[in-house]
Amino acid sequence: MGIPSELRDLWVHRRNAIVIPSPAEERKISNAKLCTQEGVRAGFKNASIACVASAVPTLVAVRVVPWAKANLNYTAQALIISAASIAAYFITADKTILECARRNSQLEDALRRQGL
Repeated sequence: MGIPSELRDLWVHRRNAIVIPSPAEERKISNAKLCTQEGVRAGFKNASIACVASAVPTLVAVRVVPWAKANLNYTAQALIISAASIAAYFITADKTILECARRNSQLEDALRRQGL
């Protein structure tokens, strides 16, 4: 199944020959990369904070609370901590990327209005 290699190569070669990116497209790609990098940085920062904020109470509870001591093995502790970190990362990265995209959209609208 799939596209035969000869047709795929012909399509890729033909596609690259026809398409010439405009400066506006290059700017959009650059802005998208910057937004993604900004989202990754913010997500990693908040994931680190969430890791510490969830690790301390989890590890203390396992040492102090009898139920937690009996029922939360190392895997459960790791899952609790990593779930909080992963959620913080993706939520923050998503919000940051959307905010950046909204900012870029407003900037492009303003530039279009000036051009008219």
